[in-house]
Parts: sequence; structure tokens; C-alpha cells
Amino acid sequence: MSSNLCRVVGRRTLATVAEPNSAISPKKPILFTSIVLNRAPIITRTPTPFERAYYAYQARLRRAIQNPFPYDFYFKQGSILETRFTLEERKRERLGFGPGFGIADDLDEEKAAANKAAVEQLAEQEGEGEEMMPRVHPSDEARDYKSLDRKGRRNLYLLLQGIEGTWRFPQGDVKKGELLHRAAQRDLLLECGENMDTWIVSRNPIGHYKPPIKAASSDHPLSEEVTFFYKAHIMAGQVRPNSERVQDFAWLTKQEIETRVTEHYWHGVKDILSDH
Repeated sequence: MSSNLCRVVGRRTLATVAEPNSAISPKKPILFTSIVLNRAPIITRTPTPFERAYYAYQARLRRAIQNPFPYDFYFKQGSILETRFTLEERKRERLGFGPGFGIADDLDEEKAAANKAAVEQLAEQEGEGEEMMPRVHPSDEARDYKSLDRKGRRNLYLLLQGIEGTWRFPQGDVKKGELLHRAAQRDLLLECGENMDTWIVSRNPIGHYKPPIKAASSDHPLSEEVTFFYKAHIMAGQVRPNSERVQDFAWLTKQEIETRVTEHYWHGVKDILSDH
């Protein structure tokens, strides 16, 4: 009985002694921060045919059930302003109820032409009638990926091409004792210059990314790298990349980013980007 107990204790003692020699203590991960710098849409998107039909139908309903506008209270009778309002009101009514609405109420052709000429002269004096800017910017036609005016209906994100040739978001290391969001702001200024007015949305990261661990010997494992992403907006200015760290930059949509970054990087960042 005692000999069997000694053998068991001996085996446990040997196993306990051998375990620390075979285990390798893991290294601390290396932390990085990255900024997802966003330029929000600057124009509204083009409505679909269904949306246009719905808005037109709602406008007809509102015009049909609303009380008449008391224009005689706001405009002097017989003034040019009253004439202009009357002509514009007829355009709105025909747009809502059809081109044939209110034709019987029109004045004779001679007086209608005189009213129209007077209203056009008033609009010219007040600087009205200027053409609106086109919805397609020249930078879209020229495929200028460095312009902040391109893709006005979409969200754009700043992507940098490092010296090694890989495309990524602005990123950098974290110093000891440094807050992550402050490190992200510092790295953004270091790589993109100080000629931008930017704002970090929150101190909390919106996501993280772990690149593939490089192959290493079992006795000397490499530390794991973790990049935390912070969302920021640009209000003014433009990128002036640091030539020692960055060789190119571009303002891209989500779909355009997919074509430039690696597949592993794309799967790590695609869920924090807007589809529109």
C-alpha cells in the first residue's frame, strides 16, 4: 500500500516539476490605434421614382386640404409681389393637380405677358434665377480620388498608402501610459499633417483588427498586434501626408476601399463603414 502511494506521489512530483519548463509565458500584445476619418455626404441623394411619386402625392393631399393662403394680408393689392406670388401659386397648383388645372381662371394673353415680363424683371433685379450647381462634380468626371468634393452623396473615408505599399487607415503606435484616443489623434496629425480640422466622435473605439501573426519559432513567439479604430469627421482642410510614412492618399467609398486593401484587412474593417 505504501509503495503504491510513493509511486503516485513520485509521478505527480515529476509532472509538477516538468510543467513550468514546457510552458512558455505569452507576451503582451502590441497596441496600435487607427482613425477612420469620414467626410459625410454634402448633398442629398437622388430620390427613387417611387419616392418622387410618393412626395408628389403627399403634396397634392396637403394642398387639397389646407386652408387658402391669405395673400391679400401679406401683399399689397396690385403690386408686383402679389403678381409674382399669383403666378408661382398657379405653377404649384398645376404641378400638384395637373397641367390643365386653373386654365379657365387665367387672364387675357396680353395682360398675362405683361405680368410675366414684370416678374422676370423683378427677379433679374434681385439676382434670382441663377443656375444651381450640378450634382456631379468635375472631380467625379476626372476621377480625382484626392478631392473632398467627389461623390457628394456618399460617405468618404481617408485611406493611406504606406511606404511599404499597403493601403490602410491612418494609424500609429501607443506610448506607455497614453490614452488610446489621444494616441489616435497624435498619429493622425503625424501622418496627415495639421492642415485639417477634425473631430474624434468618441473615446470608445468602434472596432478592432488583429493582423495575421507572422510565423516564428516555438521558443520565441511573436507578440500579437491589435489595432483599435476610432471614428472621426473632417470639417475643413486637406491631407498633407508625411513623406517619411505615407506615399499616397485617397478619399474613397466603402466599395472602393475593398479594391485597395488586403482581403484580411477588409474583413476586419468592412462592418464599421457605411454602405451609403
